[in-house]
Amino acid sequence: MKRQLRNWIKQQKKQYSPLQLTTWSTSLLDKLIDHPRFREAQTVLLYYSLPDEVRTHEFVERISQEKQVVLPVVTGDELELRRYSGKTDLKKGSFGIDEPTGEIVTDFSSIDVAIIPGVGFDKQGNRLGRGKGYYDRLLPKLQSYNIGVCFSFQVLPEIPTESFDRPMDEVWTQEGCISEKRYSQ
Repeated sequence: MKRQLRNWIKQQKKQYSPLQLTTWSTSLLDKLIDHPRFREAQTVLLYYSLPDEVRTHEFVERISQEKQVVLPVVTGDELELRRYSGKTDLKKGSFGIDEPTGEIVTDFSSIDVAIIPGVGFDKQGNRLGRGKGYYDRLLPKLQSYNIGVCFSFQVLPEIPTESFDRPMDEVWTQEGCISEKRYSQ
């Protein structure tokens, strides 16, 4: 079922131009920056996006001027977290993603907000990843307020879940927060 959902979303993405995805990404992230949890956060876990994800490259740079930014680095089957210290300290890593070479972050409790990508989400906050389990292994270690981000066509009626899946506290698209279950701010 999850494979079918991934394939369906992959086909949906082909209907939109890179310019449209960039425009929607900017709209989503401009809304998210006003979120009370995000405004108050000192340390934010973000991600350096792949071309088919909510595009975060400029956002990472912009936010790093005001907040401590942490980005994931793929090491084997795990995500290692490293401080972002600027574009000059990025190198190509797994899957062709630019990854930071900065200081390793092991104090997960220092992360206030985590912005998490997904292939899809449902309105209950359940996340469909790419199937490798990287975030499935990372999320239980975090104590942060977790916000899933995707485009509106990636919101599904229901995502099958397993015992290890951890729902997001909120899910956002370019239209704003779409989660049915709103958590206290």
